Amino acid sequence: MIETQHDGTAATEGRTLVELCIPLIQHWRWLVVATVLAAVLGYGGSFLIEPIYTAQTTLMPPERAQTGSSAALQSLGALAGLAGVGTKSTTEQFASMVQSTTVEDRLIELFKLRQVYNKDYTVDARRELEKRVRVSVGKKDGLLTVEVDDSQPQRAAALANQHVEELRRLTSALAVTEAQQRRMFFETQLKDTQKKLTQAQVVLQASGFSQGALKTEPKAAADTYAKLRAETTAAQVKLQTLRSSLTDQAAEVRQQQSQLGALQAQLGNLERSGSNASDPDYIGKYREFRYQETLLDVMARQYELARVDESREGALIQVVDVATVPEKPSKPRRLFVAAGCGVATLAFLLLALYVRDNWRRSMKAPASAAALARLRAAAAR
Repeated sequence: MIETQHDGTAATEGRTLVELCIPLIQHWRWLVVATVLAAVLGYGGSFLIEPIYTAQTTLMPPERAQTGSSAALQSLGALAGLAGVGTKSTTEQFASMVQSTTVEDRLIELFKLRQVYNKDYTVDARRELEKRVRVSVGKKDGLLTVEVDDSQPQRAAALANQHVEELRRLTSALAVTEAQQRRMFFETQLKDTQKKLTQAQVVLQASGFSQGALKTEPKAAADTYAKLRAETTAAQVKLQTLRSSLTDQAAEVRQQQSQLGALQAQLGNLERSGSNASDPDYIGKYREFRYQETLLDVMARQYELARVDESREGALIQVVDVATVPEKPSKPRRLFVAAGCGVATLAFLLLALYVRDNWRRSMKAPASAAALARLRAAAAR
């Protein structure tokens, strides 16, 4: 039973496959002629389509290379991270900048693309321009490629090259490279530190320090005062010791009194010079002054290093391949159009033959014939 059923099913499927091939074999000449004719007509009709020319330019954006000031930045610790040194690929940034609204609006204005694309609004012209411009980044070489499609080859090349000029214009106003970012950062910090140093100096002078006293460390002045006071105390003790054994008219006593008087005079001068510094927090203010002074020196050195690195970079954008006027249109691809028309025609004809054959077979069945008769009768009423 099972073998019989399998044989019957196989036979039915074999007959069905053969029956499907019968109309194809019967009309193969018609199918071939219609397919070839459609391909020929498609090829000929492609000449009626407006040709599109593609111009291409290739750029090499600057990389974030290690510069001479990188070692010096390490001494700043966390401050180096604030200088804007990132890890993003500059090529991807430049690719986004090429497709920015600023660049697109400049191109629309320069080439009057609203009239070219027959658009009433800038936003519509911008969308049309985005369809015609392709920006890609090479994964291996990191080069930036800009391709522009246009119906006029001269305009396609001009648009591609103008992308480079507008990108240069945009980057000149932005800090893109590592050296530019550091230069702008340290330039801002340098100005801010100069203001803070001036304020710290004014506050410190208001506490009693003169311009000359600012050059002396408070610790050094305190050490000098302590040493002089210790010598004065030692001289007093020695004088008292001499008086215990000698009279005041003795030469040794007079010499010691003269030495003690000189030390007391120096000590009095130091006490009078420091008596104006009545502010109890003058040491803290002096430390703030010295901190701002040291920070200003660090910022100035980093700023000069960043300027040197920026000057070494030269031109930000280097053009590897300048866009030239294309000699041959890139679209339409006539062979692809012809092949597409032929394949589409063949598929349509095969579907039509399949539907026609099934319709004829269904009409031969008694149930289908009776249903068709009832449908005609209903339509005739």
